[in-house]
Amino acid sequence: MNKVLVLNGPNLNRLGSREPDVYGNASYADLVSSLTASANELGMSVDVRQTNDEAELISWLHEAADSKSNVILNPAAFTHYSYALRDACAIVTSAGLKLIEVHISNPHSREEFRHNSVISAVATGVIAGFGQNSYLLALSQLSH
Repeated sequence: MNKVLVLNGPNLNRLGSREPDVYGNASYADLVSSLTASANELGMSVDVRQTNDEAELISWLHEAADSKSNVILNPAAFTHYSYALRDACAIVTSAGLKLIEVHISNPHSREEFRHNSVISAVATGVIAGFGQNSYLLALSQLSH
């Protein structure tokens, strides 16, 4: 079975209560449930994780490279400035694995500081602006 690590950065544990006009009303638990069900339908498994700690997120990316797992990553605010996270993402893709950067909102339609991603250049692809469906689109892409 194809296992995918779905990694989420800071504040995504607050889905459903944080800025619902931007991130929607679905909770983090709803996201996990949706991803698990979709993965099962696709004959895959997901390990969905969230952290507010940059070092932990980096360690999980190292784990993905070592275990040969593809990654769906929502780096959240780390998107815009974490070169350490970018380098860990490059380790994943340099190992021949896929890493899809996802965002619930469209960063380019928001504040200017959100327009830049230091992750995108090393990601296999980027999916943004489709709400929590951004994750499902990424999962579908990894099923091929």
